[in-house]
Amino acid sequence: QVQLVESGGGPVRAGGSLTLSCAASGATYSSRCRGWFRQAPGKEREWVASIYTDGGSAYYTDSVKGRFTISQDNAKNTLYLQMNTLKPEDSAMYFCAAKFEFAGSCRESFYFGTWGQGTQVTVS
Repeated sequence: QVQLVESGGGPVRAGGSLTLSCAASGATYSSRCRGWFRQAPGKEREWVASIYTDGGSAYYTDSVKGRFTISQDNAKNTLYLQMNTLKPEDSAMYFCAAKFEFAGSCRESFYFGTWGQGTQVTVS
């Protein structure tokens, strides 16, 4: 069974940077893709970025393009999200997730079956 644990969140000033990490235990190399999602209070969970486990193609929601970078170290079984030029609207709980099934989108939370517990990012 795969378990995901996020870290790296915290308070940061607007314009600053944070790097989130998602350490995985278990066979995440068999995942189709991994992604980052976020959820602010009173809002729905929002897709942020995804990366295909095989090949490393990455995709981003428009609001973070050019500011965030998703990456993975398959040897360490770790997923990263480098966040630069942070804005107050980036404040949210950030979750990493893994999708193992071939079918379904790598941009929709519905298709991700394994989730971490989240790490809070607060930009002020």
